[in-house]
Amino acid sequence: MAELGLNEHHQNEVINYMRFARSKRGLRLKTVDSCFQDLKESRLVEETFTMDEVAEVLNGLQAVVHSEVESELINTAYTNVLLLRQLFTQAEKWYLKLQTDISELENRELLEQVAEFEKAEFTSSNKKPIIDITKPKLVPLNEGGTTELLNKEILRLQEENEKLKSRLKTIEMQATNALDEKSKLERALQDLQLNQGNQQDFIKAQDLSDLENTVAALKSEFQKTINDKTENQKSLEENLVTAKHDLLRVQEQLSMAEKELEKKFQQTAAYRNMKEILTKKNDQIKDLRKRLAKYESED
Repeated sequence: MAELGLNEHHQNEVINYMRFARSKRGLRLKTVDSCFQDLKESRLVEETFTMDEVAEVLNGLQAVVHSEVESELINTAYTNVLLLRQLFTQAEKWYLKLQTDISELENRELLEQVAEFEKAEFTSSNKKPIIDITKPKLVPLNEGGTTELLNKEILRLQEENEKLKSRLKTIEMQATNALDEKSKLERALQDLQLNQGNQQDFIKAQDLSDLENTVAALKSEFQKTINDKTENQKSLEENLVTAKHDLLRVQEQLSMAEKELEKKFQQTAAYRNMKEILTKKNDQIKDLRKRLAKYESED
């Protein structure tokens, strides 16, 4: 027996459709036959006809047969559309997209195969009893086979979708927390830099004030030494020694201050500025030493 390459269920569906098509085709053929029979009974009552009468009869028959054939072809096309609609509706319920190859509808080999299948199924010698499997409409099967696989795949995709949504939400929360933490760290860094700058300014001002006070005291002492010519040389030498000690102490303080500033202000503009100030102060001290040496030589 000819086969169409379908499973038993689908092949039975094809047989039912072919049975329906054969029934419709038989009715239309009977209608065409009745058109000719009516013509014979109504018009062919005379023994002879003129050429015009024959043409009129044939034209009338042509119009009737054309109308019947056209009606049948249109009805067949609409019926096929409804059948495709049932199949596509059933597929869409399971998120499937079916495709058709229109060129295969004119494949002579396949058409002959269908003809052989119809002949094998509907000839009188091999005619099978009609099985009543009428259904109100196509519905998805509820168990087994492809339907079960589709159900499992849909459930898996839904679970995967939920997992992805949960993961995305977690990532968004982590990103938000990271941004908040970054903002906090930036504010803390700004506060630290501000406090460090204030502290550096305070240390610089204090060191400069001490240095200025020391230099002012030395100047005052030198001026007093110059004005007081009545003091003896020993007192002047002691004052000079004291002044030298003070200078050494100031230098030591300046050295310590430079080291401390190098730790706190390294790689900063404030460090370079302080270093320039200290260099100028050292130059001033050197100048004071020269002046002291000059005063000693004059005495």
